[in-house]
Amino acid sequence: MYGHVRSISDDEPIAMIKVSVYRPDLTLIDHVYTDEDGYYAVAVAAGEPVAVRFDTHHSLVNAEKWQPSAVVGVITDDTVPLDRRLVPVGQFAETATGVDVLGGFLLASAVEEDAGYAVSAAARLAQIKTNTTLLQGVQNLLLRYFEGPRT
Repeated sequence: MYGHVRSISDDEPIAMIKVSVYRPDLTLIDHVYTDEDGYYAVAVAAGEPVAVRFDTHHSLVNAEKWQPSAVVGVITDDTVPLDRRLVPVGQFAETATGVDVLGGFLLASAVEEDAGYAVSAAARLAQIKTNTTLLQGVQNLLLRYFEGPRT
């Protein structure tokens, strides 16, 4: 599985985005980081159904710059790239893009146990600008989750 990660606003490549690949039960298969050209490649058996999360890591300098993205139910293929466009933090997200961003946080809520990630997620979630009451409600629920106590 391979592809490029770019900004949705100016199509520029984004370096150091963590690309995590999970089995359907959300067991991590592997993760890699995009290079300076926004390129990534993860070794995954062809034909395997996976979930893929594109996100920052709270310890990196870009941790507060990008909203996450998730794709679920992807069948891996070494011939077709899986490219993503990420939304910069603070930028308005159209309805479909807002669903993608919130889906990225929802997937993260199921797999991330790191308190540092929760802090970063809450800061980014607080800055999402969506245009529907439903998405704002989901945003608020996720925000409460990431701001809650870590065990």
